[in-house]
Amino acid sequence: MAEIRVLRSILEFEQRNWDALVRPGDSPFVEWTWLATLEEAGCVRPEVGWLPCHLTLYENDQLLGAAPAYLKGNSEGEFVFDWRFAEVAAKCSVEYYPKLIVAVPFTPATGARFLVAPTLPPGFDREKVIELLGAGALELARQASASSVHALFTREADTAQLVKLGYHDRHGVQFHWHRRDATTFEEFLARLPSKKRTQLRRERKELAAQGIEIRTLEGDDYTPAIARTMFRFYRSTVDKFVWGRQYLNPRFFDLIAQRFRDRLAWVVASRNGKPIAGAFNVRGSDTLYGRYWGADEEVPFLHFNVCYYHGIEDCLRWSLDTFEPGAGGEHKHARGFDETITRSAHVFFNPRLRAIIENYFDEERSAIAKALART
Repeated sequence: MAEIRVLRSILEFEQRNWDALVRPGDSPFVEWTWLATLEEAGCVRPEVGWLPCHLTLYENDQLLGAAPAYLKGNSEGEFVFDWRFAEVAAKCSVEYYPKLIVAVPFTPATGARFLVAPTLPPGFDREKVIELLGAGALELARQASASSVHALFTREADTAQLVKLGYHDRHGVQFHWHRRDATTFEEFLARLPSKKRTQLRRERKELAAQGIEIRTLEGDDYTPAIARTMFRFYRSTVDKFVWGRQYLNPRFFDLIAQRFRDRLAWVVASRNGKPIAGAFNVRGSDTLYGRYWGADEEVPFLHFNVCYYHGIEDCLRWSLDTFEPGAGGEHKHARGFDETITRSAHVFFNPRLRAIIENYFDEERSAIAKALART
């Protein structure tokens, strides 16, 4: 009999056992080190609305799968926005919080949310493990008197498996870059219209004319000093916008620079040897992920070069197929990034609330499909 066990902290679980479930294409954000560092640094804790309750699946003490999961007391840091659903729930006399999410905190990057062991006993396959973990999430949510379950930034095949369990799929849109066999930046530019090619070439030349150098950090570059600098850049962007939220703290930056440097691809722009801007990128097996950026100075085209063009160059250099530079930003489309559907899967236990929101999801998916058909 398969059994769901719940962890109140990823730190309760041995790193080697968790990481044995992570396949190369699952994304670096579901690795034990990333999740554990968020908890250890205090970025994820009940006091800020994140109560870890990670799901693990066993058959006769053999680990079959796992999923990072949290009971949420708010909707902060998820990037699949549902504040309006909380308002609708209130009108339906439903307590929206707590809710259960299967996700990576503060990370709008598509990847595996249900991890599956590479070797399974007879009677189990990948689809069966995802089914049991998805059902386990529903049961845990009911036991916790949660209003709903939300699996965020799921892959298409995993979303389809959850839909079979009664989850409802929701679509969003991000802008991703795809290599498509390009080996040089000029080969990438060749597929763009002439006007865009001219624009990108002009924007790339601008920083060199101002004496600004951009490079990706390696190995021993990941010092406590650079971690503090990158946190300062991150904090500058948070403070710049009224909707900004500081989810991460200096300790997270320091610990991740120590422990995760084999995955990090931080980009730093410098003038006369002094860092003036940076991008927090993470390298996966086939994808580069852009997470945060910030700058001490306002320089024309600095953002585009640090966050987009240099990342594309890194993808070409490392033969990575995809660059996900983060949520939002239609300006990315003009710079060679394609509109890409993102997915999530949701269950609402109250029948009235469920009917209202699922109808909204259906209309939202239809509107996105029509918009993409016009591009």
